[in-house]
Amino acid sequence: MVEVTVTPQSSLADRPVQIRVRGLSPSQLITLRAWLKDEQGECFQSRAFFRADGAGEVDPGLHAALGGSYSGVWPMGLLWFLQPDTLFRRLVKRDVAGSPFRVRLEVFDGLCLDMDPREQPLASCEAERWYVGPGVQRVPIREGRVRGALFLPP
Repeated sequence: MVEVTVTPQSSLADRPVQIRVRGLSPSQLITLRAWLKDEQGECFQSRAFFRADGAGEVDPGLHAALGGSYSGVWPMGLLWFLQPDTLFRRLVKRDVAGSPFRVRLEVFDGLCLDMDPREQPLASCEAERWYVGPGVQRVPIREGRVRGALFLPP
């Protein structure tokens, strides 16, 4: 049974996570896809192609991506290379304190260049990427022409 995991499942956006796929056949070719919807409902996604090792596992921190949104060993590549489905959109988090980005990770058999909505992943999981730590207080700043926010630790 194929399984994809993100450790830790919930983390701050600037913290590294470990992505692992287990339960594959040795040397199996897979597509690992990450996607999220921003606060306006715009979809951002990345994908990378991997060949499982002899134990039937893929770890983007150890195994090189063969292509897709990037190639080579990039432990956080699936999160760093998210691209919009609509041209000229930018991934911006406006509600930094109220909710995380929920990134969905999916594993597909073989090389998937274009995702068919009917195609079911072998495995999937979800990771939360927060922009403000627990207990941090956000104080809006408006002084003359200065605008900003002060983030106070708990």
